[in-house]
Amino acid sequence: MKAIVQDRFGPPDILEPTDIDRPEPGAGQVLVRVHAAAVNPYDWHMLRGDPYAARLTGDVGLTRPKSRVAGIDAAGRVEAVGAGVRGLQPGDEVLGFCRGAFAEYASTTEDLLVTKPAHLTFEQAAAVPMGAVTALRGIRTVGRARAGQRVLVNGAGGGVGTFAVQIAADLGAEVTGVCGARNADLVRSLGAAHVVDYAREDFTDARGHYDVILDNVGNHPLGRLRRALTPTGTLVGNGGGSPGHVFGAMGSLLKLLAADAVVRQRLRVILPAAPSGPVQEDLRAVTALIGSGRLTPVVGRTYPLAEAAEGVRLVEGGHARGKVVLTVR
Repeated sequence: MKAIVQDRFGPPDILEPTDIDRPEPGAGQVLVRVHAAAVNPYDWHMLRGDPYAARLTGDVGLTRPKSRVAGIDAAGRVEAVGAGVRGLQPGDEVLGFCRGAFAEYASTTEDLLVTKPAHLTFEQAAAVPMGAVTALRGIRTVGRARAGQRVLVNGAGGGVGTFAVQIAADLGAEVTGVCGARNADLVRSLGAAHVVDYAREDFTDARGHYDVILDNVGNHPLGRLRRALTPTGTLVGNGGGSPGHVFGAMGSLLKLLAADAVVRQRLRVILPAAPSGPVQEDLRAVTALIGSGRLTPVVGRTYPLAEAAEGVRLVEGGHARGKVVLTVR
């Protein structure tokens, strides 16, 4: 099968389209024929082994990538199931988390998949897993946003941000989206009552105060972010940063957690780098919102599988609009 392979850590240029053996599903596993795969910041972090401290966790690999095939978000059809799989069968259309998603086939477990909403294309469906689950956790589960609150999403035009704006608006919050000028109309169309152009305004200048801030960018010091919160507001940190650092965003997030112990405001961290917690429950929650028409994936750019390096490079640059998706079929 065709797959996008990395044999060492490095920039997107090291990704190579290669023919490799198709995986076979073991007990409890599902083999998915991938039709589309989304690109996430997670992917360039895995690609570069960055930040370097993350290599010590065991999930990335110490001297070379732990996973040879890149990608984690996929949508496609079930090709085969292993022993013990009861809820899925060959031919079912699914979306979810599949390590090695940048390939024609990927193997995963049943609890990391859900049925694809029928009206979504495979490209739209692939955009859902990490982006929508991270947004759901950041706004609803961790942020605890509710009707009537003022919610700010920093990075509102990106993969997580476009979902977060919609989820917060659906909860009845008054949403402010921070993004570039080219994404302002998009963010308004998703439900933001206010839009801040980060190139012209600084939302941390203390002129506005928010009950919940979801920070997807990590481009402001913690002290300034706290100034933009109400006295009992909640800040949810969701990574950020650029390549080439020992600790990267991990350092900022650790500072946020340390400060939480001594302030009235709630300072929380959400780590979208790997599926954890009740993943299937969250996937079902976001696909239910999609099925009811209250949540819509935003696909800004698509590339064929062979051009995966270009897609990763765009996401790594931090200026992707919505989700970047690879077409595999």
